Amino acid sequence: MTYSFAIGPIELQEFDSEDELINKCKEWNLLSSTATRVKTFLYKRNGITLPCEIVGYVDSMTVVIQFENKQQHCIHPAYLKEMQTSGFGQKSAAAAEVEVTEGADEAGNEAVSEETVIEPAAIEPTTIEPTTLPPAAGVKTEEKPQEPLKKQEKAKKKAALELPEEKLQMSATVKEFTTVPNHFSDNDDEVIIYDEVAIEGYELELGEVWSSHSATLKKLELAVGDKVSFEAKVVAKKLTQHPVKYKINNPSKLKKITE
Repeated sequence: MTYSFAIGPIELQEFDSEDELINKCKEWNLLSSTATRVKTFLYKRNGITLPCEIVGYVDSMTVVIQFENKQQHCIHPAYLKEMQTSGFGQKSAAAAEVEVTEGADEAGNEAVSEETVIEPAAIEPTTIEPTTLPPAAGVKTEEKPQEPLKKQEKAKKKAALELPEEKLQMSATVKEFTTVPNHFSDNDDEVIIYDEVAIEGYELELGEVWSSHSATLKKLELAVGDKVSFEAKVVAKKLTQHPVKYKINNPSKLKKITE
């Protein structure tokens, strides 16, 4: 069974670890500051209640939840938090009744005002459309350039790079350590930017990529210029305030390469 209301994410930002998931839920006020594990959340809609879990996010204002049928749905974290209250459905029904009543009153008032106020009809100037005459015999007409060719050229330019969906064996060189703003925390997120990216078995020119500077990566004590190998999934996720289009998700089997 699938749910017609579900809006799946175009790009899913997955969590690198359970600790990151817990910290994000605390930032979104979905867990208490002392929580040590993730709980099952409830999605409420039109009188039904569905258990769900948080599997990632699109951006700082959009959480991605997953139902028991593996279908994913985008939702604002504050709205998901409101659904966890016992009176959520009752409040929604009461608000709907108030809106219907107010809407009927407003419609009645508008009808009265429209009947009592008579505005003078506006006189619009008449315009005479020029008639198009067929070309005379023996006269050549100019042909317009074909539009489909232009559209095809634009489509080729906009063609996005196709990324493999599975985890890949990769190597890259550390180019820069930096931070990006986190709207749900007082502290910025630490990230690493890489270049000289090589993917085993694929000839993909990714340019620069980035990843979060997780606790696991910090154990390697990396420096600018260090080369690392790992297994990871590459997703199209632009780094905030930087021209880096692709992100390394869930890196594992991390190893510093020494020559």
